[in-house]
Amino acid sequence: MPSPRDIRRRIKSVKNTAQITKAMQMVAASKMRRAQDAAMAGRPYADLMNRVLSEVTATVSDFQHPLTEKRSDTGKRAVVLVSTDKGLCGALNTNLLRDASQVDKENSIFICAGRKGAQFVGRTGRGLAAELSYADVPEFSDARTIAKFAVELFTEGKVDAVDVLFTNFISTINQKPDLRQLLPIGEINGVEASVNGDNEGQELEASGLEFLFEPDAGEVLSSLLPHYLNYQVFQILLDSKASEHSSRMVAMKNATDNANQLIKDLTLEYNKIRQASITSELLEITTAQMALG
Repeated sequence: MPSPRDIRRRIKSVKNTAQITKAMQMVAASKMRRAQDAAMAGRPYADLMNRVLSEVTATVSDFQHPLTEKRSDTGKRAVVLVSTDKGLCGALNTNLLRDASQVDKENSIFICAGRKGAQFVGRTGRGLAAELSYADVPEFSDARTIAKFAVELFTEGKVDAVDVLFTNFISTINQKPDLRQLLPIGEINGVEASVNGDNEGQELEASGLEFLFEPDAGEVLSSLLPHYLNYQVFQILLDSKASEHSSRMVAMKNATDNANQLIKDLTLEYNKIRQASITSELLEITTAQMALG
């Protein structure tokens, strides 16, 4: 049985831990709100861009572009793995890397955005094409850098397709790993609306109205596809950060609640031991007094 001194030390240690997790919870909650707002604010623009893209693709025929070139389904693939730089965010990285471990090891290479993903790739002996970073508040330049590297691998013929694996933000308590095709960009006249956060995805359909594009629809589409790709990656980074801060806030809240409950249990145990010690001393005093008559 532990002594009262040992229990007091444990209570003090757990209280210090609870203070740390509480502070981390408050910091994560502050960042979470900004990250969620940024992720949700980007989705209407993504939907509008998807509608514009659908109208353009509906008016062009036999359009060819390097970013839409379909190749062998059994060729080499690149996977953009978007993870976190830090831990203490619950099962977010565990679930993400579990899905990453299911990717064919011999037929794929990884582009890692986030240290946790790069550590996983190195630890499991998978091919690492690049380790890139992105800010705690993602910037569009971060997305351009990642998309540019992926496009270079694809257009130079080093890979036949590029996928992206990230954690999709659904709600504060619900984030799911999501694997999406980044390149080639869907099928022309049927591009998936994969930047709007919809897990199911949806086929873009033209409204049937007549639009006039200048100089022509093909030129507009050629300019739109690279921006579409950049913004797709940018929205993925925003969703990943919103998922990270949400998961960390929930994890730190659970840790704080568990610490407070442990403090209550230890305090109760300490009081029981203290009461038993007092009772034992009273019995000894009473017994001694009775023995003396």
